[in-house]
Amino acid sequence: QVQLVESGGGSVPAGGSLTLSCTVSGRAGSTFAVGWFRQAPGKERKFVATISMISGLYTYSPDSGEGRFNISRNSASNTVYLQILSLKPDDAATYYCAARTVPTGRHISYYVEERNFDSWGQGTQVTVSS
Repeated sequence: QVQLVESGGGSVPAGGSLTLSCTVSGRAGSTFAVGWFRQAPGKERKFVATISMISGLYTYSPDSGEGRFNISRNSASNTVYLQILSLKPDDAATYYCAARTVPTGRHISYYVEERNFDSWGQGTQVTVSS
């Protein structure tokens, strides 16, 4: 079992940037992929980005494109980061990180659906002021 803790959320003016962190503890060595999802008030949770903790390969949701999102990892500290640039009001949401700890042998593109992750953090809230 792993534990995930998100941090770095807060209130940011539109156009600003923010870096969220997801620290994995417990059996962190058995984490194969970590993904970021977000849920705006009254809306469904949606995939943002995911990264392989093994290969470093990553993928983004087409909806979170425009080059404003950057996912990265620090394997030594078992931390995954999500940098958000040029924040827009639509980016306001609770951001969750999720981990896959059961091996699948699948390509990184497999880790874009909630059902393919087995551990979740509590979320960190991002507010964007206009």
